[in-house]
Amino acid sequence: MEKNTYTRFLVTNAEAGSVIGKGGSTISDFQSQSGARIQLSRNHEFFPGTSDRIIMVSGTIDEILKAVDLILAKLLNEFYVEEGDDVDPRSKLRIVVPNSSCGGIIGKAGATIRSFIEESQAGIKISPQDNNYLGLSDRLVTLTGTLEEQMRAIELILMKLAEDPHYAQSFSAPFPYAAATYNAMNFVPNVAGGKFQSNKGDRSTSVTIGVADEHIGVVVGRGGRNLMEISQASGARIKISDRGDFMSGTSDRKVTITGSQRAIRMAEAMISQKVDSASER
Repeated sequence: MEKNTYTRFLVTNAEAGSVIGKGGSTISDFQSQSGARIQLSRNHEFFPGTSDRIIMVSGTIDEILKAVDLILAKLLNEFYVEEGDDVDPRSKLRIVVPNSSCGGIIGKAGATIRSFIEESQAGIKISPQDNNYLGLSDRLVTLTGTLEEQMRAIELILMKLAEDPHYAQSFSAPFPYAAATYNAMNFVPNVAGGKFQSNKGDRSTSVTIGVADEHIGVVVGRGGRNLMEISQASGARIKISDRGDFMSGTSDRKVTITGSQRAIRMAEAMISQKVDSASER
C-alpha cells in the first residue's frame, strides 16, 4: 500500500476559479481522472504575506503528480500562453513546504537542491523564513521552468518530502494559518493621506525597549491579539526580537516600536500597562 502524501501550492484567485470550473466541474473532473483529492483555501484565505490562495493535492505520489499536471497544464493554457506561441511557456510555481522539511530539500551544503535543479532543469528557489508572521512555519519553494521541468522538479521534491516523517505529520487543512498573525506591520494607519507627511511631529522614528522574557506572552496575547490591539490603537508598528535575542546584558527581549512620537508613547504606555498587570498577579 503506497503511503499517501500531499503538496500545497499557491494560485491567484482567478487561477483558483479556473481550477474549480463552472459549478465545480473542473475540480471534480481532475479528481476523478487523477484519483487525488484536490482542496482549495476559501477565497479570502491567502498564504500569509500574499494575495494568493492555496491548493492542496493529496493522494499517492503518482495520483498527486497526475492531478498537478492536469492543473498546471490548464493554467498554462489559460494564463500564460500567447496566441500562436510555439515555445514552451515558462512559468513560476510556488510550493508551500514546512520549515522543518526545507533542510531535506536543500541537503548538505545545498547538494540535494543542486542535483534537483540539474536533473529537472527547472529553477528551484527556497524563500527565506518570513519572521513577520507569528506562528508561520512554512516557506515557499519557487519552481521556474516549462511544465515538464516543473513536473520533474515536483516529483523529486515530493519523493524527498514523502521520506520525511515530519512532513506527513504537518498534513492539515489547506489553510492552517488562522493562527498566524501578522507582527502588526499591516496596521499602520495612513499618515496624512499617503506620501505627504504633515508637520514634523509625525515623522516616523523607532524606539527599542526591553520587556522581561516572561512578560512577552502578555504583550503578544493569544494568537497575537494584544499586539495587534496595541498596534491598531496606537498606530505604531511593533516588532519583538526572537527568543534568546536580548537587550545586551539583560534577559529582556527587544521590543522595537516604530511610528510617530505620539504613536510610540501610546504603544509604550499600553505595553507597560500589560506588563504591570501581569507582574501584580
